[in-house]
Amino acid sequence: MASLMENLISVLRSENEEYQQLLELSKKKTPVIVEGKIEELQRITDEEQSVVARINRLDSQREEVVKDIANVLNKDVTTLKLVNIIQMLDTRPGEQQELAKVHDDLRMTVMQMKTINDRNRELINNSLEMVAFDINLLHSMKSAPQTANYTKGAYNSGAVMGVESGGFDAKQ
Repeated sequence: MASLMENLISVLRSENEEYQQLLELSKKKTPVIVEGKIEELQRITDEEQSVVARINRLDSQREEVVKDIANVLNKDVTTLKLVNIIQMLDTRPGEQQELAKVHDDLRMTVMQMKTINDRNRELINNSLEMVAFDINLLHSMKSAPQTANYTKGAYNSGAVMGVESGGFDAKQ
């Protein structure tokens, strides 16, 4: 049982380290999103994918260790949670404290990630809304009503209200 607890603590520590890397990448994404650097955002996203793959492997290892612990304790693996394992370690205060610390660290890291990811999601949504607004504005400018401007020959010039040039002015 002691080796199973050591394995569980080790896997959870490794998971926390990987989540810390993912957290740092999420923090790097925020200014990249604000500045609209698509290539840099793609590079960071690719790095995130490799970290997520490592987290998935560690998650599978953790599930296997918890399954083994459930077998030793004769508990149902579907209802056995990390909090329950921590409570069961009353007779081993050292392991209990170590497991509780790793659990709390991992929980704190995941909560920080959620906060940053929510902020990044909001920034991306705002950027998408601005792009949609710009597209709608350009589209509406091209379909604006014609003015009543006439040429010297008394023909309608066909000028459109609000459109002074045929292209997009990025300086505006």
